[in-house]
Amino acid sequence: MASKKSTSASKGKSLRCRFCAQKNTVREGARAKAVCGKCKLPLSDEPHKKFADLTKHEYVHPADSKALAALRAVPGVDTALRKLIQVTGESAIRVMFSASSVKVTPKQFPDLHAKLQVACTTLGVDMPDMFVQQNPIVNAFTMGVDKHIIVLHSGLLERLNDEETLAVIAHEVGHIHAEHVLYLTAARLFEALAKGTMMVVPGSEIIKFLISAGISGALLAWARRAELSCDRAALLVTQDPHVIGRTMMQLAGGTVASKIDYDQFLEQGREFKKDYDDKFLDKFWADIINAGQTHPFPIWRVSEILDWVDSGQYADLMEKK
Repeated sequence: MASKKSTSASKGKSLRCRFCAQKNTVREGARAKAVCGKCKLPLSDEPHKKFADLTKHEYVHPADSKALAALRAVPGVDTALRKLIQVTGESAIRVMFSASSVKVTPKQFPDLHAKLQVACTTLGVDMPDMFVQQNPIVNAFTMGVDKHIIVLHSGLLERLNDEETLAVIAHEVGHIHAEHVLYLTAARLFEALAKGTMMVVPGSEIIKFLISAGISGALLAWARRAELSCDRAALLVTQDPHVIGRTMMQLAGGTVASKIDYDQFLEQGREFKKDYDDKFLDKFWADIINAGQTHPFPIWRVSEILDWVDSGQYADLMEKK
């Protein structure tokens, strides 16, 4: 008969997940690679900070703040955008994803549901609905006005590991926390109109007003800058800059990302940032080329996260809170 001591050793040690608080039993010798049975994130004795009273002004990117302030300075823009979405897309959005995608619940994609809980409890956001859509394009987005929804493409989940997936979900929750979603939904609607994927929609008079006021171009320009703020929100949830860096490496390198030297990738980001700040032509072409994109380039995004960390602002916020 085994002794009590050997039986206890075979059962392992109880370890509570720093992210979701699930209690796990970890066998001796397996701790280094152990993951939580609920959220599938790595187990560790390190604490995980939750923000009880975080405000968006403490982390949003200056370019985001400046562009959003310019948008809100247009008389009636908030009311017009809200009305536009209500008459064109609010119900259509929910119908489309409820009918064509799989809703994330505690029983359906339970690990994704747990990750969403981690992101929401960390930033202090009410949980939105989240869906997984079959789509090979590596992407995720947040939409809605009265009820927010997050959509994850299957191609994204197939590409990223669990920590990187948490970073993406936290990025999307960041859009909600930073109060981006009204403007972001309108920006995506204008993109659809520009591409001809929504040829006939209600609210034509509202659309004419917004276009005549120059709002559509300003919205799309702001939407790219908003992504930089939400990368910061993702860092506040993952609490590891390298998780954000590796996520951007996956977005930049695709399926061959495993062959990329991560330190060299970070150096590339720092070089991009330096050239962008110091060289007029580099800044000019980066802005022109990126103007046709829905997101900033991955190298650009990693350079901005590195800059925020290197400046000490991220550490100051973590210590203050």
